[in-house]
Amino acid sequence: MATNNSDGTLNKVNVLMVGTGEYTTGYVGGTAADSDKGAGVVALTMFDLRRRATVDRVGMCGVNGKKFPGIRQHMENQIGNVYKDMDLTCDTFPEDTEVNPKAYEKAIKSFHPGDVAVIFTPDDTHYDIALECIQHGMHVMVTKPIVQGLAHHRALCEAAKKKNVLVAMEVHKRLDPFYADARDRARATSATGLGDFQYLYAYMSQPKHQLDTFKAWAGKSSDISYYLNSHHVDWSEWTLAGKARPIRVTATASTGVAQGRGIETEDSITLTVQWENFKAPSKSLGCAVYTSSWVAPKSDVHSQQRFFYMGSRGEINVDQAHRGCTVATDASGFASVNPLFMKYTPSDHKNFAGQDSYGYKSFEKFINACRSINAAQSQPSAYNDGSLATVHTTMQGTAILEAGRLSLDADGQPMDIIYADPDAEEPMSIAPHSFQTSDSKGNSTSGKKKRRLSH
Repeated sequence: MATNNSDGTLNKVNVLMVGTGEYTTGYVGGTAADSDKGAGVVALTMFDLRRRATVDRVGMCGVNGKKFPGIRQHMENQIGNVYKDMDLTCDTFPEDTEVNPKAYEKAIKSFHPGDVAVIFTPDDTHYDIALECIQHGMHVMVTKPIVQGLAHHRALCEAAKKKNVLVAMEVHKRLDPFYADARDRARATSATGLGDFQYLYAYMSQPKHQLDTFKAWAGKSSDISYYLNSHHVDWSEWTLAGKARPIRVTATASTGVAQGRGIETEDSITLTVQWENFKAPSKSLGCAVYTSSWVAPKSDVHSQQRFFYMGSRGEINVDQAHRGCTVATDASGFASVNPLFMKYTPSDHKNFAGQDSYGYKSFEKFINACRSINAAQSQPSAYNDGSLATVHTTMQGTAILEAGRLSLDADGQPMDIIYADPDAEEPMSIAPHSFQTSDSKGNSTSGKKKRRLSH
C-alpha cells in the first residue's frame, strides 16, 4: 500500500475502471454518445488526473473485448486530439478477441491493495464486482445505485469494515453548488433555515433514445427509478441525515412507449415516500414524490432535472437543467448548457479545463481520500460525515429504491421500511404495509404481523 513521498506529497494511486459505456468512455453503439457526454466522464477524468500526477496506472475492464479497438480510436478522437498532454495508455480486459463477463476477476488481480476501482456497469452487477474488489483490498467507488437491495448493501458494509477500505457511491449532484447550497439551507438551524421537512417534488428525465443506449439491461435487470430517481433520493438522504428517515414507499408507473419499441419496462416511475421527522418532538411527517422517465422528447437539454423542497419555515426551487446559459450554433442548434457539470471546451492552450466541474470533482475528491487513507493520514470512517456518499451512510436510499421496486411488483402496495427502534437511522428490512380495518363492532384493527422480504 502506498505511503507518502519523501517530499511529503501523497503517492499516486492506480485506478481500474470497470465498465466501458457512456459515462466511462462516451462510446455507445460504435460512435460518440448522442448526449452531453460524447467524450465520457470517468476515463477523461482519470487521464487528466494522471497528467496532474494524482493517478498512475489506468486500467479498463468490460465484457466484450472486441469493442476496445473502437474505444481506443474514440478516445483518441475525443480526448487525445482535443486536449494537450493527455497520455491515453490504458490496460484493457479482456483481450481484444475475447468476450468474458468475468473479465473483472483477472483485471482485479492485476491491481494491488490500496488501488482504486471505479465501477460503472449495469446495476445488477455492482454487488459482485464491488465485493471482489473489496476482498482484494481495493478502495471502491460505484455508480448509483450502489446496489439494488438492503441485504447486498449490508454485506458490502461489513466487507468494507473488515478490509478497512473506503467504499462510496458516485453521486456527483452532492458537488453541484446549487444542490449543496439547497442542502445547507434545508439543514440550517438558524432563523433562515427551512425547518422540519414537509414536502418535496423531484423530477428527472432523459430522451427516448436512451432506451436504445440501455437496451441491454432496461427492464431486464434494472429500471428507470434505480437509474434516475436514485439522484434525488440520495439528495434527500444526505439532506435529512440525522433529522428525518423514510418509513413508507408507494410506487406507480406509466407504460407504453418502451413497450412499443420492444422493451418490456416502465416508461416513468413515481415513488411517493413518507418521511418521519424522527428527531422532532412532534415526530411530524413529510412527503416526497420522486419521478423519473426515459421517454421524454429531445429538447434543449439531455436531462431535465429539478426539485421543489418545502420545510416548515421555508421553501426552495432548483432547476439543475437551466443555469442561465444557452448556446446556438449552425452545427448543433439551440441548447441549454451546464459547464458546471463538465466543461469539455479546451482552454486557449488546448488544455483540458474542466477541473472545477462537479462531474470531475466527484472523482478527484474520492481519489484524494483514498490517497490520504493509503498514507495513514485518515481512516475510511472519517468520510462517514457526509463529505462522501459512503456505503455506510447511503442505506436509506437503497431501502427506498428497493421498496419502490417491490411496490411496483406488488401492484402498487405500499411498503414499510422497518427500523430497530424509534431513533434508528439504519433500515433493517422492508415489509408490505398493513392497512387498518374495522371489525363488526366498528373497532379499529390492524394486522401487526409483518412479513419480511428477502431480495
